[in-house]
Amino acid sequence: MSGAGHAVAGKLSMLDRFLPVWIGAAMVAGLLLGRAVPGLGETLAAVELDGISLPIALGLLIMMYPVLAKVRYDRLDAVTADRRLLLSSLVLNWIIGPALMFALAWLLLPDLPEYRTGLIIVGLARCIAMVIIWNDLACGDREAAAVLVALNSVFQVIMFAVLGWFYLSVLPGWLGLEQTTIDTSMWQIARSVLIFLGIPLVAGYLTRRIGERTKGREWYESSLLPRLGPWALYGLLFTIVILFALQGEQITSQPWDVVRIALPLLIYFAVMWGGGFILGAALGLGYERTTTLSFTAAGNNFELAIAVAIATYGATSGQALAGVIGPLIEVPVLVGLVYVSLALRKRFTTTTNATREPLRHA
Repeated sequence: MSGAGHAVAGKLSMLDRFLPVWIGAAMVAGLLLGRAVPGLGETLAAVELDGISLPIALGLLIMMYPVLAKVRYDRLDAVTADRRLLLSSLVLNWIIGPALMFALAWLLLPDLPEYRTGLIIVGLARCIAMVIIWNDLACGDREAAAVLVALNSVFQVIMFAVLGWFYLSVLPGWLGLEQTTIDTSMWQIARSVLIFLGIPLVAGYLTRRIGERTKGREWYESSLLPRLGPWALYGLLFTIVILFALQGEQITSQPWDVVRIALPLLIYFAVMWGGGFILGAALGLGYERTTTLSFTAAGNNFELAIAVAIATYGATSGQALAGVIGPLIEVPVLVGLVYVSLALRKRFTTTTNATREPLRHA
């Protein structure tokens, strides 16, 4: 490692420096916990918030709040003026993403209709939660991420049910394939968006506004944010433990099914992230916005996908299992892509915020 590399590493917290280790340990801990404590899954799932286990919901809210408190909301107008970024994100998220997942699900799971349908639902649910974490870890543009996530939220409310009808019923009918449907409403989707994005977004915005008004921006960013920052990763690790604990028995008892579901997901994440990164670089968006574009394209709203699958097909259905496997594959893959992104950073000659250091939470 170079001297500069040692300098940066020396500034990272223990949590940041060994992030892959902690995430791996959280996965293993969740699996062991789920297997070691009989009935744990039923206990954790007994109390739900909008179809999601309350502990998972709390973990997601804790995870998103510190990152949204870091956003400089007075700079959002600079992002909304970037038509290339906004249009690219819409095309990747709402045209290419669902179509790619539909194609992969049918090509790789033609004999497993429940898992196939579950994956298609995952592909329709664009990310509004964990992408905030991945973007921040990869030193992406926080303001751009906030805008793109908000844009995805609006389109999610409007388009999720429409695209579900198209990809599960209309398009298979045109192609002579098996047809199915989903049972969801615009209000159900809007409620999910309001809970998992609205609450931490309002909390983050108010924290910044009140903090800056009372003690100024310098105090807010140099004193308060370093204290809030680590809670994003605490929330992430807690969420991972609970996710794996809830599905530990199913994952370990059906390893071949997990592999079958994981393969199209791995291809999907790689193609969407790589396509977003190549497109952003080709458009000259700079490192930070290219990174934001690639992660918002690759991530999915597993909260909504799981809730819809459970509401339509039942908690023990193959569709619900496919929805749960989604984030279990997404987490390690996108953590790996965070480091790929940081490794590619030096290829960009200019960025919108060249002083930000990898994985820092200040």
